[in-house]
Amino acid sequence: MQGISGIVLAGGLGRRMGGVDKGLQMLRGKAMVEHVLARLTPQVDEIVINANQNLERYGAFGHRVVPDRVGGFAGPLAGLHAGLAAVSQSLAVTVPCDSPFLASDLVARLQQHLGANDLAVAKTGDQPHPVFALVRRSVAGNLEAFLAGGGRKIDAWYASLKVVEVNFGDEADAFRNINTLEELGRA
Repeated sequence: MQGISGIVLAGGLGRRMGGVDKGLQMLRGKAMVEHVLARLTPQVDEIVINANQNLERYGAFGHRVVPDRVGGFAGPLAGLHAGLAAVSQSLAVTVPCDSPFLASDLVARLQQHLGANDLAVAKTGDQPHPVFALVRRSVAGNLEAFLAGGGRKIDAWYASLKVVEVNFGDEADAFRNINTLEELGRA
């Protein structure tokens, strides 16, 4: 079986949560990113965390931390870009730091459907979840050019690639992310 790296996307500003670092917010006695790491670690060969603030705190979780290489908090694609430059495997799965209910079979199911495509993205119903994706590291140059040209929208970049959507309708809750303090309280 081909080796797979994990990239945890924790590089955002947490605007919808009042500007706090979402991955470090506590949920059931642990930082949200700890829940994500606990679910992702058994599914991959290595993990890097993409973060642009609190690098030491993220580093304390025992994985390499890489900041964006593109300035200005450019979003999840900048995190993917930094992660792809840092990982050692030819495939990488991305997950956000604010999705503590991550599917325990996420990587296996995405890999099962990847085939000859550039990436496989999770989907529930009609809703794709673009930050839950298995990506070939070979698309890094394409992504670099997209970002250098000012591109930031993940859907626009995906449109330039061969993408397969993988149905996770049976595990819709696994893709629930926590964006606000109210959602965090409910979880």
